[in-house]
Amino acid sequence: MSVQVWTYIFVAVSFALYIGIAIWSRAGSTKEFYVAGGGVSPLANGMATAADWMSAASFISMAGIISFMGYDGAVYLMGWTGGYVLLALLLAPYLRKFGKFTVPDFIGDRYYSGTARIVAVLCALIVSFTYVAGQMRGVGVVFSRFLEVDINTGVVIGMVIVLFYAVLGGMKGITYTQVAQYCVLIFAFMVPAIFISIQMTGNPVPQLGMGSTLSDGSGVYLLDKLNGLSEELGFARYTEGSKSMIDVFAITVALMVGTAGLPHVIVRFFTVPRVRDARKSAGLALLFIVILYSTAPAVSAFARTNLIETVSGRPYSEMPEWFTNWETTGLLNFTDKNGDGHIQYIADKEHNELDIDNDIMVLANPEIARLPNWVVALVAAGGLAAALSTAAGLLLVISTSVAHDLVKKQLKPGMSEKNELWVARGSAACAVIIAAYFGINPPGFVAAVVALAFGLAAASFFPAIILGIFYKRMNKEGAVSGMVTGILLMLFYMMKFKFDLFGGGTEADWWFGISPEGFGMVAMLVNFAVALLVSRFTPAPPENVQEIVENIRVPGVIRSE
Repeated sequence: MSVQVWTYIFVAVSFALYIGIAIWSRAGSTKEFYVAGGGVSPLANGMATAADWMSAASFISMAGIISFMGYDGAVYLMGWTGGYVLLALLLAPYLRKFGKFTVPDFIGDRYYSGTARIVAVLCALIVSFTYVAGQMRGVGVVFSRFLEVDINTGVVIGMVIVLFYAVLGGMKGITYTQVAQYCVLIFAFMVPAIFISIQMTGNPVPQLGMGSTLSDGSGVYLLDKLNGLSEELGFARYTEGSKSMIDVFAITVALMVGTAGLPHVIVRFFTVPRVRDARKSAGLALLFIVILYSTAPAVSAFARTNLIETVSGRPYSEMPEWFTNWETTGLLNFTDKNGDGHIQYIADKEHNELDIDNDIMVLANPEIARLPNWVVALVAAGGLAAALSTAAGLLLVISTSVAHDLVKKQLKPGMSEKNELWVARGSAACAVIIAAYFGINPPGFVAAVVALAFGLAAASFFPAIILGIFYKRMNKEGAVSGMVTGILLMLFYMMKFKFDLFGGGTEADWWFGISPEGFGMVAMLVNFAVALLVSRFTPAPPENVQEIVENIRVPGVIRSE
């Protein structure tokens, strides 16, 4: 069967599974809609957290960006992996004990302020919509290639599916759907990786295959060959970085601390019955995440090597079918600048004839390696599972922020649970429409867009959460001042250097030599400084709030009320 037929089969079966789970686990109360009733097992929650965490950026774009950046691309790997550990060990247990299942709810109660809650809601919406833009682009990329529909149609199809199980099932439906999506995405990522590792090195373990000699009998190590191919084309050596150390450090820190402020991940720790279960599910999720994250560098090296050997210097007329298929999507473009009919793929941008979108590398990798059609289609289903699982979690955060933290807590405190549930579902539906717009008009490739979301979370939420847990003197004035300053600074830097607003600027104009993806670290430090400074010159929090902060790290139950 053709790739398209296999893709239709895998996508239809997986979508039917997701919809079936949503119908089976539909939410009947706000507690089920927001936190799945608080009765999810640690194993299921660990798998759901892993699926929530491993978005289209992890599945599609991370290996792709490492393929093109080489050593420099490792900042995404280090930042996201370290960030999850930071979240699981330093923040999640204390937030779980505090008893608030959204970040705005925690900030509103910890800082005893409706203004702080509203600022936190606005920050959550900005972070979530930036993040969801990357997921929707991933959905569009997969659909445009494998189902042969345009990207816009693909985004709409994906959003309809997400809308169905997010609005119907809430967190309960999303949780069990994400368990299925984790199984799909990890199987889809590992199967081609194992096949290609055997094909290229004879080693069935991709992580070991990346460091092995080639199976052609030459005795040359895979990475040595890739370094040689890269240098021949004028690119930097694959295993050596070209970014400045300060930028590498800044991006890694921004991704790590941004993780700690991601609302859609934090809420997962409220879906289990006890704090002990939250710790267990955090450990299991890390194990599930490591399977993909430790394999991504190998997939990157395999894909880059195969790509260069397949296209560089070869006649355009002899390109395999996968090449023309990706050309039709607009994500791969050949321009015969010298008119010789051969593809000149080199580092010199003026004479380079091949433009390749980072996001196609993982999806095209099985085709480039000439794996069976069913494997190619499986990867497409995995990419959709990764994008849709995170999109659903983000949409739930958006709807919860609006319905629970804004409408219920601020505008209509006396609203019934039934009406709150309807507001939450309506908010999710509106969020779907906005997310679809971002998917149709994406601001960049998936990993870059998601990195900006992490920077925004680092600039706004991380200081407020850390100080709220570990510093009892932090008051509402300091927290609000810090969040507003941090997120406005990060937004300004993004707009100036990513979208060429406010006079624009080139790489040479970056402040301190730090890219927009890493500037979240600087904005976070400014947030800390402003928050601490303002808190020293304003009244201390009430005694009961300080007592809560003292007790939050002591075993037992506390009530923030």
